[in-house]
Amino acid sequence: MEEKVNKKKTKFKTIDIVYIGIFAAIIAVCAWISIPLTVPITLQTLGVCVTAGLLGTKRGTLSVMVYILLGIIGVPVFASFSSGLGYLLGATGGYIIGFIFTALIVGVMVNSLGKKVWVYALSMVLGVIACYIFGTIWFINVYNRGHADAVSLVTVLGWCVTPFIIPDMVKIAIATLLCVKLDKYVDNNKKSKIDKI
Repeated sequence: MEEKVNKKKTKFKTIDIVYIGIFAAIIAVCAWISIPLTVPITLQTLGVCVTAGLLGTKRGTLSVMVYILLGIIGVPVFASFSSGLGYLLGATGGYIIGFIFTALIVGVMVNSLGKKVWVYALSMVLGVIACYIFGTIWFINVYNRGHADAVSLVTVLGWCVTPFIIPDMVKIAIATLLCVKLDKYVDNNKKSKIDKI
């Protein structure tokens, strides 16, 4: 009986690891897809939101962290097939790190309030806002340390946030729809306790 329980635990751990790996790869693929608008748009936000919405807090956040760690060690998973710690520590690296906050917010809200359309949509909006805030603060600090002329908050918002608001809202709408449609195909932690917080 004890052996059966241990096998079950191992199985769930394996499932969790597989999900984390697959969704880290999905985020990477989304980062490589670039839509050539006035400002090039990637689908990273879409990948992060779908990941956290489907996997929940722990597995979703771990997927994002694995994605970031792959980039740090040199796997070209960031936008434009970039990688490396230097890229992450650059002015725009804060937006990538900010995806961790996006995943946490989406995961916690979905786990707490249930997998409803409005929960997906609201949690993703709040998660992306958190990413914007962290990334913008990071950008200002890094940019102003490397340039003689300090850049203002309004300027950075014009560069890094305003052009992406409408595309990100579209991505959130698509991510919400995907989560609603795909949830039944993903292990929703009915068997695994890894996501209980």
